Amino acid sequence: MQNYQNAPFKPTPESGLTTTVVTAQTTKFGKNELVAARPVPLWRKIWQHMSDVSSLVLLFAVGLATYLALAQNGGWTKTIVIGAILVINVCIGLYQEASAEKSLAALKSMSLPTATVRRNGDTQTIPAPEIVPGDLVILKAGDQVPADAVVLTATNLAVDEAVLTGESEAVEKSAYQDGAELTDDSQVFAGTAVTAGTATIQVLTTGMATELGQIAGLLNKTKQRATPLQGRLNRLSSWLTTFAVLGGITIFALSVWVQNQGLADSLMIGVSLAVAAVPETLPIIVTISLSHGVRRMAERNAIMRRVSAVETIGSVDVIASDKTGTLTQNRMTITKYWTPNSGIQTTEEPLTSAGQKLMRYLGLATNAEINMVDGEEQAIGDATELAVVRWLAQHDLERPELETAMPRLAEDPFDSTKKMMTTVHQLDDGQRLVIVKGAWDRLPFADDQAALAAGQTAHDTFGQAALRVLAVGYRVIPAEVTTTDWDELTTDLQLAGLIGLIDPPRPEVIPAIQAAKDAGIFPVMITGDHLMTAKAIATEIGILTPGLKALSDDELQAQIDQIAVYARVSPSDKIRIVQAWQRLNKTVAMTGDGVNDAPALKAADVGIAMGITGTEVSKEAADMVLTDDNFATIIAAVKEGRTVYQNIIKAVEFLVGVNFAQIFLMVGAVLFGWGAPLLAEQLLIINVLADGIPGFFISQEPGEPQAMQQPPVANDESILARGLGQRLFVRAATFTVLTLGIYALGRFGLANDQASIGMTMVFLVLALGSMIDIYAIKDRRPLSRDTFTRNPMLNRGLLIGILVVLAIAIVPPFRNFFSLVTLPASAWLIVLVATLIPTAVLELNKRWQARQRERLVADPAE
Repeated sequence: MQNYQNAPFKPTPESGLTTTVVTAQTTKFGKNELVAARPVPLWRKIWQHMSDVSSLVLLFAVGLATYLALAQNGGWTKTIVIGAILVINVCIGLYQEASAEKSLAALKSMSLPTATVRRNGDTQTIPAPEIVPGDLVILKAGDQVPADAVVLTATNLAVDEAVLTGESEAVEKSAYQDGAELTDDSQVFAGTAVTAGTATIQVLTTGMATELGQIAGLLNKTKQRATPLQGRLNRLSSWLTTFAVLGGITIFALSVWVQNQGLADSLMIGVSLAVAAVPETLPIIVTISLSHGVRRMAERNAIMRRVSAVETIGSVDVIASDKTGTLTQNRMTITKYWTPNSGIQTTEEPLTSAGQKLMRYLGLATNAEINMVDGEEQAIGDATELAVVRWLAQHDLERPELETAMPRLAEDPFDSTKKMMTTVHQLDDGQRLVIVKGAWDRLPFADDQAALAAGQTAHDTFGQAALRVLAVGYRVIPAEVTTTDWDELTTDLQLAGLIGLIDPPRPEVIPAIQAAKDAGIFPVMITGDHLMTAKAIATEIGILTPGLKALSDDELQAQIDQIAVYARVSPSDKIRIVQAWQRLNKTVAMTGDGVNDAPALKAADVGIAMGITGTEVSKEAADMVLTDDNFATIIAAVKEGRTVYQNIIKAVEFLVGVNFAQIFLMVGAVLFGWGAPLLAEQLLIINVLADGIPGFFISQEPGEPQAMQQPPVANDESILARGLGQRLFVRAATFTVLTLGIYALGRFGLANDQASIGMTMVFLVLALGSMIDIYAIKDRRPLSRDTFTRNPMLNRGLLIGILVVLAIAIVPPFRNFFSLVTLPASAWLIVLVATLIPTAVLELNKRWQARQRERLVADPAE
């Protein structure tokens, strides 16, 4: 072992640390393990949900109803019903968060249970958490590196650092040279895996001080933004609360000072208004819609880990995708070859005779195997050699067949220093064939200037196309030549040719990228590969590549919307990219598969992990997991997410329009001096059962045909945008005028100032009419036969709701419990006609809106 007098670290003696030093280091640096952020206590989570605006309104209503039940003997119906709805909503929210924070647990599970170290002159196996800075650790192929360390000795050491860097190729490591600068080439990092060779390393940092620990720290600090839907629904709840407060104050004042009602009766009207203001079933319908979207996405190979992300994925403006395995096939493939006789050819063309010779030589100098085990492909070998085996299979050849014809006599395996591999084979005539494959600039070819110049040109052409290049040379030697002098055997090689390899894009990605652009989504490629490779793939699949530059945060922010390809990025770079887009108020989805991706996956609005190649850390940090690692699946999920959002908007239109009408009905009736036209219990039945039951099935609606030709819903876009506000106004105005008219007709026209007749008629019109017009709401197109047959579950729910309302109005015990009365036949006829009026008005308004959109498209200047 070297002296390391000039090393940038304190060297450990060859015998390793002593017990005394280990104890001191443990006291100073702690255990070699990751530390999770303190979890949020349950009471705080409950309070977060209780502090939601809609929950506060319900809580206020529960408080008033409870006071009236205790002080005025007003009954417990309102308290029980509203309180149950509040508890259900909080439980649903807690359930959604139950598995949201498992990323650190997965990171900690990556720690090795044991490691081989040298202490007190002995080699021993200890638990990995007991490793301290300065420990000498012995590594071999298959081991996982337990801490960040410097390489002291190494023999053909290669380490897979994909979990940290995203690069699929193993990185060759060399021993640190005394006096040199300490670089990544002579360091290994916690969580990475040794794929080849052996080494002795000295630990530099442990636990949270390692590169893996810094990623854990980023996970602890990274916070997820509230989803756009949460923000919009909160704003909607705020508007409803404002109306409820203003209406409550108005009704209270009118009731006390105009109608001379007592405080108890006035408070009862206030409770009724609070109930009318809050669409109690909306949170549950939203959850049902999201859960239905989860099931639909699972059928399309997208597993949602966070339910609310179902809607968010439909609103994404930017999809930042990893290249390998998501945009590409994660399978190195030979796409082109060159020989001195044939020139550059594609592997899709018929093989030339020189190409057949090149392919056979490659097959002979390859050790990879692809076997079928239980119907599944089992690949053994590195990516380049597996590409050779697949090229052989394209032409109905297998490596064992070639070796039967030309048995292998000897092999000089690939060496990172020589960067080439040599095999010797027996020929039928007794001579021997030497085959060498490796880097173009390392193979000692015979002096054929014309062939070498042509080969250099082909090599450069392949490189410009971002192809990985492998050269093949050969030589025929007499039988008596020894096969152990490899330097002698590999001189004066004949140039057989070159092959160009690349991980090609998935065929379905190109139309998926175009579909994303048509939907107003900006696709971005983020990769750990070389820029040239990234640019080549990005060009082929349709992602623009303006170039890569080292940018400051301000420069990145200024140019973020013009950059489509990022190469050689670090974990912190990925978060910078995500947050730069978010500062532009964009909704960002990001894909990843490694530990290095986890912080950015958590920071993104929708983190998307790879189900096949992804680490458990990335999956736990993500909101969505792709079971097929396919970019096209993301676009399918976007379409499903947009359908979910559309259905939620339809639910808002279905429920909230009636809630506004109920507020105006209550305030208007009191202004006219009629008193409250509906009781709190009646409003609850309308909101929870009559509207809630059919509303539950609106989540089953299929997507609108033009969903993927519209721009994403912007983060700052109001929930009332895209015509919803106008439709809500028309529906609320229709029901307000209709119900006030029906109440007046029933109370003063059909009866001699009998409020109970008017109340019963209003109850039926409001309940039945607001259910039936769901058909005009659930489809943006004009009503047709398909409108009534496309969602049979909704038809069943609507039938149940109608039967419940009729039972309440007809069956004496129910009718008496809800303070309703028997109606005369003329009143039933009026109710029947009136329930159809809202549907007719909404349908006319829908057609008017469609004509306005057509006119705007025809003449945008209007």
